[in-house]
Amino acid sequence: MCDYSLHTFPNRLATDGEDLVVYRFGAGSLGLASQADVCSVISAAKSEKLWSWSHFKGWFLGQNSRWEAQNRIPAVCVPPGARLIVRDIPKSLQRELGVNDTEEVEFTETTAEINAYRDAIRFHNSRQILLQELREGQRVRVVSTSVSELEPIGTEWDRIPAR
Repeated sequence: MCDYSLHTFPNRLATDGEDLVVYRFGAGSLGLASQADVCSVISAAKSEKLWSWSHFKGWFLGQNSRWEAQNRIPAVCVPPGARLIVRDIPKSLQRELGVNDTEEVEFTETTAEINAYRDAIRFHNSRQILLQELREGQRVRVVSTSVSELEPIGTEWDRIPAR
């Protein structure tokens, strides 16, 4: 859902059709964030004068509004089995993984261990990489967060006639 390193940040579940971006959170870990949230923080930061007296005074008093705004961006948690479209895959990763610039992938978790990066994406060719191996700024679209596309597997109880 969300790597252990993002649990200190506000977070929420992804929604179908949502546009996300690979984002470096304050702790240095990569995760997924809403493209709209990231763009609003960037535009607010550009409008703020970097070295104005009020900015310098706020920094001195520990009131850095840019840093606070970046830490308010929620991590978007994706459930295992969700289908995503990953765009802007770097050429080096394309060659290494045998994939294209844009790929539909399945979101997965590699381990249940604590204090370990576990969020990963699996390509159609069965290759997978940790979310930490993607590049900051890559675009991701949530196709479906449900796993309902899978056919239910029948059990032996289905074959026993009712009395």
